[in-house]
Amino acid sequence: MALRPIQVNFKARDDSALGRFWAEALGWGVSSEGPGVTNLEPEGFAWPDPDAFYVDLVTVPDPETVKYRVHLDLATTSAAHQAELVARLKELGATPADVGQGDVPWTVLADPEGNVFCVLEPREIYRDTGQIAAVVVDCDDPRAMARFWDEALDWTLHEVTDDHALLRSAEGVGPYLKFLRTTGVRTVWNRIHLDLLPYPIDDQEAEVARLRALGATAADVGQGDVPWKVLADPEGNEFCVLGRG
Repeated sequence: MALRPIQVNFKARDDSALGRFWAEALGWGVSSEGPGVTNLEPEGFAWPDPDAFYVDLVTVPDPETVKYRVHLDLATTSAAHQAELVARLKELGATPADVGQGDVPWTVLADPEGNVFCVLEPREIYRDTGQIAAVVVDCDDPRAMARFWDEALDWTLHEVTDDHALLRSAEGVGPYLKFLRTTGVRTVWNRIHLDLLPYPIDDQEAEVARLRALGATAADVGQGDVPWKVLADPEGNEFCVLGRG
Protein backbone atom coordinates (compact mmCIF):
# COMPACT_ATOMS: atom_id res chain seq x y z
CA MET A 1 0.00 0.00 0.00
CA ALA A 2 1.38 3.37 -1.02
CA LEU A 3 -1.24 6.10 -1.22
CA ARG A 4 -1.18 9.55 0.32
CA PRO A 5 -3.09 12.83 0.09
CA ILE A 6 -1.09 15.16 -2.15
CA GLN A 7 -3.40 18.16 -2.49
CA VAL A 8 -6.78 19.66 -1.79
CA ASN A 9 -8.91 20.61 -4.80
CA PHE A 10 -11.30 23.59 -4.85
CA LYS A 11 -14.11 23.91 -7.39
CA ALA A 12 -14.31 27.59 -8.35
CA ARG A 13 -16.22 30.11 -10.41
CA ASP A 14 -12.88 31.77 -11.25
CA ASP A 15 -9.83 29.63 -10.50
CA SER A 16 -7.39 32.47 -11.22
CA ALA A 17 -9.01 35.00 -8.87
CA LEU A 18 -9.59 32.47 -6.10
CA GLY A 19 -6.06 31.18 -6.62
CA ARG A 20 -4.65 34.67 -6.10
CA PHE A 21 -6.52 34.94 -2.79
CA TRP A 22 -5.24 31.62 -1.48
CA ALA A 23 -1.71 32.21 -2.76
CA GLU A 24 -1.60 35.48 -0.83
CA ALA A 25 -3.28 33.91 2.18
CA LEU A 26 -0.76 31.06 2.37
CA GLY A 27 2.28 32.84 0.97
CA TRP A 28 2.62 30.19 -1.75
CA GLY A 29 3.69 30.26 -5.37
CA VAL A 30 1.24 30.14 -8.29
CA SER A 31 1.38 28.21 -11.55
CA SER A 32 -1.10 26.72 -14.03
CA GLU A 33 -1.13 23.37 -15.77
CA GLY A 34 -3.73 24.59 -18.27
CA PRO A 35 -6.79 26.80 -18.83
CA GLY A 36 -9.23 26.75 -15.93
CA VAL A 37 -6.71 25.34 -13.46
CA THR A 38 -4.56 27.21 -10.93
CA ASN A 39 -1.92 25.33 -8.94
CA LEU A 40 -0.54 26.56 -5.62
CA GLU A 41 2.76 25.27 -4.22
CA PRO A 42 4.52 26.05 -0.94
CA GLU A 43 7.77 27.92 -1.52
CA GLY A 44 10.79 25.69 -1.96
CA PHE A 45 8.81 22.61 -3.08
CA ALA A 46 7.92 21.23 -6.49
CA TRP A 47 4.99 18.88 -7.08
CA PRO A 48 4.87 16.04 -6.06
CA ASP A 49 7.43 16.41 -3.25
CA PRO A 50 6.53 13.84 -0.55
CA ASP A 51 7.16 16.40 2.20
CA ALA A 52 4.74 18.97 0.77
CA PHE A 53 0.99 19.45 0.39
CA TYR A 54 -0.57 21.46 -2.43
CA VAL A 55 -3.76 23.25 -3.48
CA ASP A 56 -5.44 23.06 -6.91
CA LEU A 57 -8.31 25.32 -7.98
CA VAL A 58 -10.44 24.26 -10.94
CA THR A 59 -13.15 26.31 -12.66
CA VAL A 60 -16.46 24.44 -12.96
CA PRO A 61 -19.74 25.62 -14.56
CA ASP A 62 -21.77 25.97 -11.36
CA PRO A 63 -19.88 25.56 -8.08
CA GLU A 64 -22.94 26.70 -6.14
CA THR A 65 -24.58 23.30 -6.71
CA VAL A 66 -22.02 21.67 -4.41
CA LYS A 67 -21.84 21.42 -0.64
CA TYR A 68 -19.31 22.87 1.78
CA ARG A 69 -18.57 19.70 3.78
CA VAL A 70 -14.79 20.04 3.70
CA HIS A 71 -12.81 23.04 4.94
CA LEU A 72 -9.30 24.13 5.83
CA ASP A 73 -8.00 25.06 9.27
CA LEU A 74 -5.09 27.50 9.20
CA ALA A 75 -2.41 27.40 11.89
CA THR A 76 -1.06 30.31 13.94
CA THR A 77 1.83 30.54 16.38
CA SER A 78 0.54 33.15 18.84
CA ALA A 79 -2.49 35.26 19.67
CA ALA A 80 -0.81 38.19 17.93
CA HIS A 81 -0.16 36.07 14.83
CA GLN A 82 -3.80 34.94 14.77
CA ALA A 83 -5.06 38.53 14.97
CA GLU A 84 -2.57 39.67 12.32
CA LEU A 85 -3.51 36.82 9.96
CA VAL A 86 -7.25 37.43 10.35
CA ALA A 87 -6.76 41.13 9.60
CA ARG A 88 -4.62 40.38 6.53
CA LEU A 89 -7.11 37.83 5.20
CA LYS A 90 -9.93 40.35 5.50
CA GLU A 91 -7.85 42.86 3.54
CA LEU A 92 -7.44 40.20 0.84
CA GLY A 93 -11.22 39.75 0.59
CA ALA A 94 -12.20 37.23 3.28
CA THR A 95 -15.36 37.94 5.26
CA PRO A 96 -16.57 36.80 8.70
CA ALA A 97 -18.77 33.69 8.59
CA ASP A 98 -21.30 32.36 11.05
CA VAL A 99 -21.73 28.59 10.94
CA GLY A 100 -23.21 28.40 14.41
CA GLN A 101 -19.81 28.26 16.09
CA GLY A 102 -20.78 30.48 19.01
CA ASP A 103 -18.08 31.81 21.33
CA VAL A 104 -14.92 29.96 20.27
CA PRO A 105 -11.21 30.84 20.28
CA TRP A 106 -10.83 30.35 16.54
CA THR A 107 -12.07 32.72 13.83
CA VAL A 108 -14.38 31.53 11.05
CA LEU A 109 -14.02 33.28 7.71
CA ALA A 110 -15.18 32.76 4.12
CA ASP A 111 -12.99 33.26 1.08
CA PRO A 112 -14.19 35.46 -1.83
CA GLU A 113 -16.25 32.58 -3.27
CA GLY A 114 -17.84 31.67 0.05
CA ASN A 115 -15.68 28.71 1.05
CA VAL A 116 -15.61 28.66 4.84
CA PHE A 117 -12.31 28.16 6.66
CA CYS A 118 -10.98 28.64 10.18
CA VAL A 119 -8.01 30.56 11.54
CA LEU A 120 -7.12 28.62 14.66
CA GLU A 121 -5.76 29.92 17.92
CA PRO A 122 -2.25 28.60 18.65
CA ARG A 123 -2.32 24.84 19.28
CA GLU A 124 0.71 22.75 20.14
CA ILE A 125 -0.44 19.87 17.92
CA TYR A 126 -0.27 22.13 14.85
CA ARG A 127 3.03 23.89 15.60
CA ASP A 128 4.93 22.16 12.76
CA THR A 129 2.26 21.69 10.08
CA GLY A 130 2.96 24.82 8.07
CA GLN A 131 0.21 27.24 7.06
CA ILE A 132 -2.49 24.57 6.68
CA ALA A 133 -3.09 22.89 10.04
CA ALA A 134 -5.73 20.43 8.89
CA VAL A 135 -8.13 19.45 6.15
CA VAL A 136 -11.41 18.96 8.03
CA VAL A 137 -14.19 16.69 6.76
CA ASP A 138 -17.66 16.75 8.32
CA CYS A 139 -18.98 13.24 8.89
CA ASP A 140 -21.65 11.22 10.66
CA ASP A 141 -19.37 8.58 12.21
CA PRO A 142 -15.71 9.49 12.89
CA ARG A 143 -14.89 5.95 14.03
CA ALA A 144 -16.13 4.46 10.75
CA MET A 145 -14.23 7.12 8.77
CA ALA A 146 -11.11 6.34 10.78
CA ARG A 147 -11.40 2.66 9.94
CA PHE A 148 -11.70 3.33 6.20
CA TRP A 149 -9.10 6.07 5.88
CA ASP A 150 -6.58 4.38 8.15
CA GLU A 151 -6.67 1.41 5.80
CA ALA A 152 -6.82 3.57 2.68
CA LEU A 153 -3.74 5.70 3.36
CA ASP A 154 -0.18 5.10 4.43
CA TRP A 155 -0.76 7.78 7.09
CA THR A 156 -0.84 7.29 10.87
CA LEU A 157 -4.07 7.34 12.87
CA HIS A 158 -3.26 9.58 15.84
CA GLU A 159 -6.59 9.83 17.62
CA VAL A 160 -10.15 8.59 17.31
CA THR A 161 -13.20 9.32 19.49
CA ASP A 162 -16.95 9.46 18.97
CA ASP A 163 -16.53 13.11 17.97
CA HIS A 164 -13.45 13.17 15.75
CA ALA A 165 -10.62 11.23 14.14
CA LEU A 166 -7.16 12.56 13.30
CA LEU A 167 -4.61 11.23 10.80
CA ARG A 168 -1.26 12.55 9.60
CA SER A 169 1.67 11.60 7.40
CA ALA A 170 3.77 8.82 8.92
CA GLU A 171 6.77 11.15 8.48
CA GLY A 172 5.10 13.78 10.67
CA VAL A 173 5.04 16.48 7.99
CA GLY A 174 2.28 18.64 6.54
CA PRO A 175 -1.34 19.03 7.63
CA TYR A 176 -3.56 16.63 9.53
CA LEU A 177 -6.68 15.02 8.06
CA LYS A 178 -9.52 15.45 10.55
CA PHE A 179 -12.98 13.86 10.48
CA LEU A 180 -15.43 15.80 12.63
CA ARG A 181 -18.86 14.55 13.70
CA THR A 182 -21.49 16.88 12.25
CA THR A 183 -25.22 16.45 11.84
CA GLY A 184 -26.89 16.95 8.48
CA VAL A 185 -27.80 14.87 5.46
CA ARG A 186 -25.46 15.05 2.50
CA THR A 187 -27.31 15.40 -0.80
CA VAL A 188 -24.74 16.88 -3.23
CA TRP A 189 -21.06 16.48 -3.97
CA ASN A 190 -18.32 18.42 -2.19
CA ARG A 191 -16.88 21.68 -3.41
CA ILE A 192 -13.52 20.79 -1.85
CA HIS A 193 -12.01 17.31 -2.03
CA LEU A 194 -8.74 15.44 -1.58
CA ASP A 195 -6.54 14.19 -4.39
CA LEU A 196 -4.57 11.04 -3.53
CA LEU A 197 -1.27 10.10 -5.14
CA PRO A 198 -0.19 6.47 -5.61
CA TYR A 199 3.54 5.85 -5.64
CA PRO A 200 4.68 4.62 -7.93
CA ILE A 201 1.97 6.40 -9.89
CA ASP A 202 1.62 3.35 -12.15
CA ASP A 203 -0.09 1.60 -9.20
CA GLN A 204 -3.26 3.65 -9.77
CA GLU A 205 -5.42 0.73 -10.91
CA ALA A 206 -4.25 -1.52 -8.08
CA GLU A 207 -4.90 1.22 -5.52
CA VAL A 208 -8.38 1.89 -6.90
CA ALA A 209 -9.20 -1.81 -6.67
CA ARG A 210 -7.90 -1.92 -3.09
CA LEU A 211 -9.97 1.12 -2.11
CA ARG A 212 -13.12 -0.38 -3.60
CA ALA A 213 -12.50 -3.56 -1.61
CA LEU A 214 -12.33 -1.35 1.52
CA GLY A 215 -15.74 0.17 0.75
CA ALA A 216 -15.09 3.04 -1.65
CA THR A 217 -17.46 3.38 -4.61
CA ALA A 218 -17.09 4.86 -8.09
CA ALA A 219 -18.40 8.42 -8.36
CA ASP A 220 -19.51 10.45 -11.35
CA VAL A 221 -19.18 14.21 -10.92
CA GLY A 222 -19.17 14.88 -14.66
CA GLN A 223 -15.44 14.26 -14.98
CA GLY A 224 -15.66 12.55 -18.38
CA ASP A 225 -12.58 10.83 -19.82
CA VAL A 226 -9.77 11.85 -17.47
CA PRO A 227 -6.58 10.16 -16.21
CA TRP A 228 -7.68 10.27 -12.57
CA LYS A 229 -10.29 8.05 -10.93
CA VAL A 230 -13.12 9.58 -8.90
CA LEU A 231 -14.27 7.57 -5.90
CA ALA A 232 -16.36 8.22 -2.80
CA ASP A 233 -15.67 7.06 0.73
CA PRO A 234 -18.33 5.16 2.74
CA GLU A 235 -20.10 8.44 3.65
CA GLY A 236 -20.12 9.67 0.05
CA ASN A 237 -17.23 12.13 0.18
CA GLU A 238 -15.60 12.25 -3.25
CA PHE A 239 -11.86 12.02 -3.72
CA CYS A 240 -9.58 11.42 -6.70
CA VAL A 241 -6.82 8.89 -7.22
CA LEU A 242 -4.34 10.49 -9.59
CA GLY A 243 -2.64 8.79 -12.51
CA ARG A 244 -0.36 9.68 -15.37
CA GLY A 245 -1.41 12.47 -17.70
